[in-house]
Amino acid sequence: MLQVAQLECRRGDRLLFSGLDFEVGPGTLLHVRGRNGSGKTTLLRTLCGLYTADHGEVHWRGESIRALGEDYRRDLLYFGHLNGIKGDLTGVENLRLAATLDGDKADTRTVWAALARIGLAGFEDIPTRMLSQGQKKRTALARLILSRAPLWILDEPFTALDTDAVDLLQQLIADQVANGGLVVLTTHQEVPLTSGQACHLDLGR
Repeated sequence: MLQVAQLECRRGDRLLFSGLDFEVGPGTLLHVRGRNGSGKTTLLRTLCGLYTADHGEVHWRGESIRALGEDYRRDLLYFGHLNGIKGDLTGVENLRLAATLDGDKADTRTVWAALARIGLAGFEDIPTRMLSQGQKKRTALARLILSRAPLWILDEPFTALDTDAVDLLQQLIADQVANGGLVVLTTHQEVPLTSGQACHLDLGR
């Protein structure tokens, strides 16, 4: 269970949101909505512990994420605006490095299979700096296939993806939720996933 209590965040002198209270339980997809500048990315980074709120608390399984530290981060997979991949490394090397940092055990065959499933068969051994923006995004998203983290926090994950990749990403998220995982995401793209059984949190309205 992810719990947020009386959360308040500011950007400079500007109040983004305050008094924010919500819970995300197992098997739940929460779609965070709001206009540009409403604080969606700030909220997601706060949920990850990357940004310190001006007031309020974030709890994971009943304990403060600040107190949990690395124990919380092992349960979390965060996907932000930056792909988080190293251009000099191949897709295989990037995924093996990410798996090690995430605490996921992924042998070479599993990594190759993940890249094939995400649509990068034939590009596994190419330095990622030579890939298109969409292919770089696919490389980063292959982490979701390997992840065992119960909590996914995804900031605009559908950006720069073609139709096939959008469909696959929706399936990965749906599988995570169906298996009892928790997903918090933002997206400006209208996709069936977020208009179905998803819960919604509106900021700046």
